[in-house]
Amino acid sequence: MKPLLMYADRDFEVDLSPQVFRYRERDAPWQQLLPPYERAVVEDLELDTLLRAMAAGDEFLYEIACKAIRSALRNNIGTILYRQATLGDCLRFPTVVRELYDLTVEATEGTKRRWWDLSSRYPSSTLYSATDLLGMLLGALRKLRRIADEHGAHFQSAAFSSLFSTVKRELTDDYLATIQAYLTDLRFNKGVLISVELGQYNESVNYLLRLNRLKDPHWLLRMIGKGSPGYTFHLAGPDEAGARILSEMHNRAISRVSVTLANSAEHVWAFFKLLRAELAFYVACLNLHGRLHAKGEPVCFPTPAPDTARMHTFAGLYDVCLSLHIEGRTVGNSTAADGKNLVIITGANQGGKSSFLRSIGIAQVMMQCGMFVGAESFQAEVCPALFTHYKREEDSTMKSGKFDEEVSRMSGIVDRIVPNSIVLFNESFTATNEREGSEIASQIVTALLERRVKVFFVTHLYQFARSFLERTDDVLFLRPERKPDGTRTFRILEGEPLETSYGEDLYHEIFDGNGRAAIEDSARASGTQPPTESESG
Repeated sequence: MKPLLMYADRDFEVDLSPQVFRYRERDAPWQQLLPPYERAVVEDLELDTLLRAMAAGDEFLYEIACKAIRSALRNNIGTILYRQATLGDCLRFPTVVRELYDLTVEATEGTKRRWWDLSSRYPSSTLYSATDLLGMLLGALRKLRRIADEHGAHFQSAAFSSLFSTVKRELTDDYLATIQAYLTDLRFNKGVLISVELGQYNESVNYLLRLNRLKDPHWLLRMIGKGSPGYTFHLAGPDEAGARILSEMHNRAISRVSVTLANSAEHVWAFFKLLRAELAFYVACLNLHGRLHAKGEPVCFPTPAPDTARMHTFAGLYDVCLSLHIEGRTVGNSTAADGKNLVIITGANQGGKSSFLRSIGIAQVMMQCGMFVGAESFQAEVCPALFTHYKREEDSTMKSGKFDEEVSRMSGIVDRIVPNSIVLFNESFTATNEREGSEIASQIVTALLERRVKVFFVTHLYQFARSFLERTDDVLFLRPERKPDGTRTFRILEGEPLETSYGEDLYHEIFDGNGRAAIEDSARASGTQPPTESESG
């Protein structure tokens, strides 16, 4: 019996042993264990914020969410839609899903506190451990059957429908009663009934454990001395050799049963561990959905398209990680970029360009993970790989200049890129002069487009942006909205690049109102006279 909640045809590939990625402050951040290009995506998109919101402080949920996010880009459209339907059931019946998850936690964590020697070289020890473990798991199986009976008919997804129908079909009342009866017999409260044959040289062979269904004799028969119908013998006094021989006979008789029971116990335990791991992803999604719903942020199930298509149309798309950091709601953006291979976003700072770019990457990862996305509607093609190339601050540990570091990171991306990938550039190639940076950026983007790679590029390089103005068929230009008085709305609208950077806005920000007052206070604190408006101009 398999859960099959993450994939329709296979188990969720997760290591259920102690994990590599540990959510502990004393350990190194898990991102540091990733390859450089994956670490860049996690840091640039601030995916750790997303993961922490999904985990809600639970280490196991955090690890499962990490695994799901890292493997998201390997999912095909069938898997994405399969998980969307499963998550839809979870959103409709969150209480039932959490009850089911709590049951798996109880079955795995509760039993893990006990010690079982299922691989002991002593069959008696193995049998005792397996019987004890199965006895505890039998209670969890009964609760699982109860949940399936009470709520299974309400779930509509293929994943949950299959799980609950399998549970009801295989865990029947008669089957559970039979397991209980066998476990009772295997405790040997009435002793061990063994049959043995004599071999060629009178050695004992063909040990078999017999089912002891003999009822205890009536009390009257016991009083008048009516004995057992079989042959029995007793050890007279302390007889270590005799005790050892009887123990060997006992172990030989139960060896096959102990191995079979140990395998059964491990199988049931593995089922609950895997069910817990797969349910953990959906519980983590419920945690995130609860955070966003409490703020009134919209979410939707995206529509995935084949990777050969060029689709990117959305309404009300926002940066989920930014929303998790602030109290109020974030500004959503709507764009129709179907058929576009290159999207260039220009404009002055503090207009929302970086947040818009991050919202594109986060939505892509969430969609391919089978999750909802932070938008009113979202449609995009799936991609086999996602890369980010963001401007980095000065680092004293760098062995070369910033521009060399940018080129080196770009080289690492090119080594791994495949057709239909997506690359997000944020202020790249600005460590040199505009002419040289524009030329390099133009050549790199042109080469990527020829390789059928979709590019989103946030830039201040006007010459670079202008070089693509003639490609109106597959290039979309966006820029932040700016009202006549200089107010930023943080909305990204369609518009060609402008030469101005609105330096006048920066001037008024510094010298008008609070900015002017701050300069005056600083001047007085230093014992100098503040400049007049004509002097500052």
